[in-house]
Amino acid sequence: MPSVQTTCPYCGVGCGVLATVDAETIQVQGDKTHPANFGRLCSKGSALAETLSLDDRLLQPEVYGEPSTWDKALSTVASELQRIIEKYGKQAVAIYASGQLLTEDYYVANKFMKGFIGTANIDTNSRLCMSSSVAGQQRAFGSDSVPCSYEDLEQAELIVLVGSNLAWCHPVLYQRINARKQAGENLKIVVIDPRRTNTCDIADLHLPIKSGSDVWLFNGLLNSLRMNDCLDFEFIEQATQGIAKTLEMARLSSSSIPLVAQQCGLSEADLAEFFRLFARTEKVVTLYSQGVNQSSAGTDKVNSIINCHLASGRIGKVGMGAFSITGQPNAMGGREVGGLANQLAAHLRLEAEHCQLVQEFWHSPNIANSPGLKAVELFNAIEHGEVKAVWIMATNPVVSLPNADQVKRALSQCELVIVSDCVRNTDTTQFAHVLFPALSWGEKDGTVTNSERRISRQRAFLDPPESAKADWWIISEVAARMGFETAFNYQSSAAIFREHAALSAYRNHEQSDGILRDFNLCGLSQLNDAEYNALQPIQWPVLIAGQGTTRLFSDWQFFTANKKANFIPIVPRGAVAMPTPEYPFILNTGRIRDQWHTMTRTGKTPRLLNHLNEPFVELHPQDARRVKIQENALVVVKSRLGKIVVRARFNEAQQRGTVFVPIHWQGQLASLARVGSLIAPEFDPISGQPEFKHTPVQLAPYQAVWQGFMLSRDELPNVPETYLGYWAKIRGDECWRYEFAGDSVPEKWSTWVGENFGVNREWLEFQDKATGRYRCASIAQGRLSCCLFIGSDNESLPAREGLTGLFAKESLEMAERLSLLTGKTQQNKVERGAVVCACFNVGKNTIVQAIKEHGLQTPAQITQKLKAGGNCGSCIPELKALLAQNRGS
Repeated sequence: MPSVQTTCPYCGVGCGVLATVDAETIQVQGDKTHPANFGRLCSKGSALAETLSLDDRLLQPEVYGEPSTWDKALSTVASELQRIIEKYGKQAVAIYASGQLLTEDYYVANKFMKGFIGTANIDTNSRLCMSSSVAGQQRAFGSDSVPCSYEDLEQAELIVLVGSNLAWCHPVLYQRINARKQAGENLKIVVIDPRRTNTCDIADLHLPIKSGSDVWLFNGLLNSLRMNDCLDFEFIEQATQGIAKTLEMARLSSSSIPLVAQQCGLSEADLAEFFRLFARTEKVVTLYSQGVNQSSAGTDKVNSIINCHLASGRIGKVGMGAFSITGQPNAMGGREVGGLANQLAAHLRLEAEHCQLVQEFWHSPNIANSPGLKAVELFNAIEHGEVKAVWIMATNPVVSLPNADQVKRALSQCELVIVSDCVRNTDTTQFAHVLFPALSWGEKDGTVTNSERRISRQRAFLDPPESAKADWWIISEVAARMGFETAFNYQSSAAIFREHAALSAYRNHEQSDGILRDFNLCGLSQLNDAEYNALQPIQWPVLIAGQGTTRLFSDWQFFTANKKANFIPIVPRGAVAMPTPEYPFILNTGRIRDQWHTMTRTGKTPRLLNHLNEPFVELHPQDARRVKIQENALVVVKSRLGKIVVRARFNEAQQRGTVFVPIHWQGQLASLARVGSLIAPEFDPISGQPEFKHTPVQLAPYQAVWQGFMLSRDELPNVPETYLGYWAKIRGDECWRYEFAGDSVPEKWSTWVGENFGVNREWLEFQDKATGRYRCASIAQGRLSCCLFIGSDNESLPAREGLTGLFAKESLEMAERLSLLTGKTQQNKVERGAVVCACFNVGKNTIVQAIKEHGLQTPAQITQKLKAGGNCGSCIPELKALLAQNRGS
C-alpha cells in the first residue's frame, strides 16, 4: 500500500508523517521530505498508530443521553439555538473551539458565529497558549506576524530559549538545534527558565530566573544595549517608532546589572554574560513559549523581548528574530480564520471598515462588530446565566481551564451544552445535552498551520467510523437548518479552503478601497480539488502559486499605518498573587515528555505511559523535608480554590520555593489530579491569557492509612467509591494498573473486594492484620485475571513490573499462583525499571546494566547497544545523567 503524507496532530512544530495502512496494520514514520522535521518524530508522533482504536470513541449522535439520528441531533441543536437567540439575544450563544480543529473546520465555525449568528462569542483553547504572543505581535508589528522560520534556527549563532522546555514540549526542534551543537557549529544556547529542565542539557548558560520577572530581565537587556552602544540606529530611524519612551522605561526599571540580578534572582556574572552574548552576537533568535505567554503580564513580556530585537535590528534577517513557538498543531490556523473572540477572519479586526469588508465577502446578514467573550470571561458568563448555550469543539475545558471547578458549575447549569468530540467519555462530555461524533486524526482531511507559518495538509488514510462526521460538515448542517444553507453549502474541505484563501486576498492592497494585511493566500485561492489534494507544505504569505515566504519584514515594512514597527514601553509588574505564609510555594504547570493535553489520545498507548504514569508534583528535596514529605509519597497540593492529590517526585533542579505539576491528568484517569482546579482565573488584561505559571499553593502529606494497587486484565467498569481517597488508572501492555490509597479501612477486605470486583470470582487470599497487609488474586481458566495488593504504605507493596508479566502467560504454575500472594515472582528479577526511552521502551535498569557490563561512555554508544535515544532524542539528557552516575562503577 502507498503511504499517505499527512501531518502530526500534536504540537505546533507541525511534523510531516507518512501513514501506511496494510491489511489490519497501520504504520507511521516521519516524512523525510517535510521541511518541519525531515523525517524526525518525537515519542508521541512515533506512537500515533497505537492511538487509533475505536474502543473509547463517540460513534453516533446523542441527544439528552439517548442515541439519536443525525437529523434529530442537528435539528435539535438548530431549533434550540434559534429559540435561545429569539428569547435572550444573539450574545446568549457561544462556541468554544480548539487548536485541534483543522483550518477548514475553524473557518466554518467562525463564519457561522461572527457572520451569521452575529456575535463574536467564539473563542478557543488557543487563548490558553499563544494569545499573549498574538497581542504582543499586533502591538509591535501591526499584525499577528511570526517573522521567523525554522531555517533561522539553523543559521543563528545565539539561540535564547525563554520559558520553553523544548526538549520535552517540541522535541523535534530541540533535536535540530542539538544536532548543530553536536556538530561543533558556532552556536551558543541560553536557557531562561526557573526550572533546570532537560533542555538545559545543551545550554551554554542557564538563567534560573525568578518566576514572573521576565520584563525586568529584558528591560535590563535593552538598557544594556543602549549603554554599550549596541543599538541599530539606521533600522530604528527608518523602520520603528517610540524608541525614546521605551528606552527611558527600561532605564528606570532596570538601570543596572546588580538591580536586575536582584529582581530576577540571578547572579550578576551570569546576567552580565547573557547581556554580553546578546550584544556581541549578530545572529540571535529568541525562541519563547508558555513560560512567557501564560502570565497576567504575558503581552508585556512578549513586547519586552521584541523591543530588544527591534532596538538591535535583529529581525527580518537570516538567523534573527523573536520567535513564538506555539503549543497546538493548528493554533496558527485558528488565528488565520479569526478563531479568537477579538479577531475577524483573515487577520482582520473587529472594526467598522474591517467588518464591512468581511460582511461584503460573506454576504453576511448580521456581522459581529465588537469583541466577544474570551475563554475565562465566557465560562464566567455561562455561570452567571448571560450565555445560555455553548458549543464546545475538540477540547476539554473542565480539565484545561483555570478555576476548573467553576467551569463544571457553569456547564452543569447551562441551558444547552453541545459537544463535538471524537471521545465519548471526558470530563466535559458528561455535561453535554447533545453530543456530535467528530472525525479524529487519520480520518480528517484539511490543513493546519505550524509555528513558522507553514500550511500543511492533514490527509485522511482511514474511513470514517460509523456515524462520525467532519466538524465543518456538522456546523454547516446546523447553519443550514437555521436558514443559512446557501452560505454553508460546502461539499468538501477543498471548497472551504478556496473560500478561506480568497477572503485572505480580498481587497488586500494599499489602494483606497483596500486593507493591507500580512496574511494573504492569493496564490492558493484558485486551487482545484486535485491541486488541493496534492498541496505541499508552504509558508504564508503566498502571493504566487508555489512560492511561499520564508521570513517577514526583510524589507523593513510593517503593517502599521506608517509601516513602522512600534516600540512598546513596558512597566514591569509581578504576578497577581504572591506567596504567603499560608501558601508559600509557587505552582508552575506544563507538559511532560510523552503526554499531550488531557491524555485522551496519548493515554491510549501503554508505551507513552511507561515514563511518567501517575500524576505528580515535582519539588526540591529540601522543600520536601521542610514540609515532611517523603519521595514517592502522596501529597495534597492546595490553593485558595481547591486541592489535588498526587505523587511526590524529588528533583534538585527544581527551584527552591517552587513546584511543578503537569496539566494532563483528568477525572477519567485519576481521582483528584486536575491541576486547573487550583489555578485562579487571573489573566492578562490585553490578551486574556490565564496565569498558569504562578499560583501560590501549600503542600502537605496525604494521610493515607493504607495504600495498594490492582492489576486487572480488563479495564474496571467502575472504580470503587468507598474507602478510596486516591486512585489513578494506568493502561499497560498486558493489563490495567490501578493505584489506590484510603484514609479509612474496610471492616473486612474480602467483603470489599467481592462487592467491588466480583462476588462470583474465585479468589486466592492472604491477610496479615498485624502489618496491615492483604493480597488476593483471581485466576480464570488458568490465566491470571486480576490481583490486588494492600499495605500500610507504598513501601510495603511489591514491585509492579514483575507482576504485570504474569498476565502474558497462558497459564500459571502452582508456584506462580502462590507467589502472587507474596509479590515475589521470577519476573521481579529481570525488571527493566522505569522507562527512559519511550520510543524503544528501554528501561533505566536495562540501561544501567549495559553501562556497567559493556563500559559504555557516551549516549551514542547506548543508542548503538540498546537503540535508546536513537529516534526523537528526548531521553538523551537522561542517558547522560545515567552515564554520569554509573560510569566506572
